[in-house]
Amino acid sequence: MAAEVKRGYAKGRAKRGEILDQAMALFGEAGYRGASLRVIATRCGISHPGLLHHFPTKESLLLAVLEHRDEVDGEWLDLGSTTGVRRLRRFAELAALNATRRGIVELFTVVSAEATAADHPVHSYFVRRYAHSVSGAELAYTQARAEGALREGVDPALAGAQLIALMDGLQVQWLLSDGATDMAGVLRAHLQAQLTVRL
Repeated sequence: MAAEVKRGYAKGRAKRGEILDQAMALFGEAGYRGASLRVIATRCGISHPGLLHHFPTKESLLLAVLEHRDEVDGEWLDLGSTTGVRRLRRFAELAALNATRRGIVELFTVVSAEATAADHPVHSYFVRRYAHSVSGAELAYTQARAEGALREGVDPALAGAQLIALMDGLQVQWLLSDGATDMAGVLRAHLQAQLTVRL
């Protein structure tokens, strides 16, 4: 009986993961407003009620997709154990990683633009996320300055906001150039110009 429960649980988690993957792809293709739960269910080979068993609303599914992306990126960045220049280097490495996953970049770019509308279901999520991202970048610059690695005249608060804006702008250029834009290369050059040590 316990083995059956475990198998059922594992199967449910696998299906949930498949739903998140398909939703991520469709939200990236069509945006939040253009995506249909019925289409996502069909892509996963389940019924619409079957999908609603895992995610009762479209909003809950979108939030789960975005949080899943943040969780994966957070683990990869391991920001808790990197500081200063090492943390800034990680931002460039994240850009390189994003160049290998177009679907995720499309999702973030499309939905973050849609979510500027105050009535969008994930507007608050993106407000919090950007505040967190900018403060994280500012902290990295502040730590780099404490390490003696930041060029004179670089303000950590301004540099943090610029870094996040540059990353997002590069993602748009990369999508429109069909991958020709070197996101990581541009980001490394920008960071290197602000530092007194090799990135």
